[in-house]
Amino acid sequence: MPQAPGSSRVPESVPNVCVVTHPLSSAGENATRSLLDILGALTTAALVTADLPVDSEIRDRHEVVELTRRGAGDSVPVAAGRFLLNQLRMCRELARRDEEVVVFFGATAYLLPITFARLRGMTVLLQPRGDVPLTLRLSWEQRVPAPVARLLAGSVRALERAGYAVADGAITYTPSMASELGLDPDAPDVYPNGARYVRTDEFQPRVPFGDRERRVGFLGRLDEEKSVRELARVAQRLPDGVSFSFIGDGDLRGRLETELATEIDSGRVEMRGWVDHDEVPAELSRLRLLVMPSQPTEGLPTTILEALACGTPVYATPVSGVPDVVREGETGFLMESREPSDIAMGIKVALARDDLGDVSHRGRSLIESEYSFEAAVERYRDILTAT
Repeated sequence: MPQAPGSSRVPESVPNVCVVTHPLSSAGENATRSLLDILGALTTAALVTADLPVDSEIRDRHEVVELTRRGAGDSVPVAAGRFLLNQLRMCRELARRDEEVVVFFGATAYLLPITFARLRGMTVLLQPRGDVPLTLRLSWEQRVPAPVARLLAGSVRALERAGYAVADGAITYTPSMASELGLDPDAPDVYPNGARYVRTDEFQPRVPFGDRERRVGFLGRLDEEKSVRELARVAQRLPDGVSFSFIGDGDLRGRLETELATEIDSGRVEMRGWVDHDEVPAELSRLRLLVMPSQPTEGLPTTILEALACGTPVYATPVSGVPDVVREGETGFLMESREPSDIAMGIKVALARDDLGDVSHRGRSLIESEYSFEAAVERYRDILTAT
C-alpha cells in the first residue's frame, strides 16, 4: 500500500468521519476495513459497529465503539428485536460523537439513527454494500413462507428508501449500482463513484497471461448465493483441455466433491479449498478466466477487482456495479444467461478469442488507473469536501 492506513496527514479541509455499520460478518469486516483505510488517509475516522471479529485489524488502526457482541440473529423475531435495539444503541452513541460526517456503511435501513444524526446537525451519507432487502428476502425464504419473506423484505426496503430521503447523500461503488438500487446517478446528492480499491502492489499478475494453462475458475464462498450449483454443471460441460478450479470453502463443498467426483479424479476439476488472502493473487494468476455468476445482491464483488488486477479477465453476471468494471469485450465478458450450458459456451467462446491477452492487459490498466488506493483516496476527498 502506498502509505500506512490512518497514518497520513489530516487535511483541515476534510471533516472527521464516523462510520456506522450493522453487525459485521467476515466479508463485511473486510469491506469496512478497506473503507476505513481510505478515510484514514484523509482524516480521523472512527467505527461504531456490532459483533466485530475479535482479531480484526480495525481495532489497532482506528477508534472502535462496539455496541454489542451479538450478531444479527438467526430467527426472524430475534433479528427484528436486535435490529431495533441496535438502532437505539446507535442513537445513544451518536449523541456522544463530535464528528461532522456520519457514513452509514451497509446500514442503510437504520432509519432511527439516520434521522437522529440529521437532527443533531451531522452530515449523513448512506453507502450501501449491495441490495440488503433482496439478500434478506432470499435468506428468509429458507425459513418462513415466501409471502412472509417478501413482506418483511418490503418493510426493510421501505425503511431504506426513507433513509435515503432523510440523508444528505448516498454513495455507491459505480453508476450502475446506483441505478439498480433505484438511485439517480446524476442527482446532485448521489456520489456514484464511491471509493473502492485494490492493493495493486500485492494483486498483480504472478504468471504471464500467455504462459497460463487453459484453466478457468471461481473464487469465493461455496454457497447458494454464488450460484455454485450451476457452476458444478458448467464444469461438467467444458470442452477437452479446459479445467475448472473451485477456490474457496463453504456449505456446498461436500456436495460438489460428490457430484464432481469423476471430474476431480480425471483432473478436469480441482477443489483448492480455502486459501489465505495473501495467496489469492497466485491463485487468480493461474486462471485464464474468472467465472462469477452471482445473484443480484452484491454491490461490486472485491474478487472481480482483484482478478482484473492480476490480469485475469472476468466472465460475470451484469448485476449492480459489475458492468462498469467488467466491460464487455474490453476487460471481460457479461453473461446473457445463467443456464449452465450457456455459461459453458460463453467460456469456450472467450477462451478462443485471439485478443484475450489484450483483454487481460486492459483489465490490469483499469484497476491501476481507477481502483488503486491513491485513486480511491482522491475520490473520497472529493466526496467529503463536496458535502
